[in-house]
Amino acid sequence: MRSWLTYTAARLALFAGAFGVVYLFGARSWIALVLAWVISGLASYVLLSKWRDQMSASVDQWSRKRQEQDKAVGDRLQGGAAREDEIQDEILRAQEAQEAENTPK
Repeated sequence: MRSWLTYTAARLALFAGAFGVVYLFGARSWIALVLAWVISGLASYVLLSKWRDQMSASVDQWSRKRQEQDKAVGDRLQGGAAREDEIQDEILRAQEAQEAENTPK
């Protein structure tokens, strides 16, 4: 989480810096925004590659951990459903046995 926050803050700082430079050179309105976006994107690609790699590794690790947790929950749900099915089958067998005893021969 910290790597994501660091990378995002650095990207925003690069955008603000690029916007300031573009604005000083006379670009205004949406043109300044587009130029700042392009310049900050290119700069972040070069300057922030280490932080981007750290962030992607952190997100990948979080994703894998989440998948393991989801799998564990799914396994518990399947186990519970199987136990519930067994209980229902036992109840049905007991009812059938009781009905068989109560029917006249």
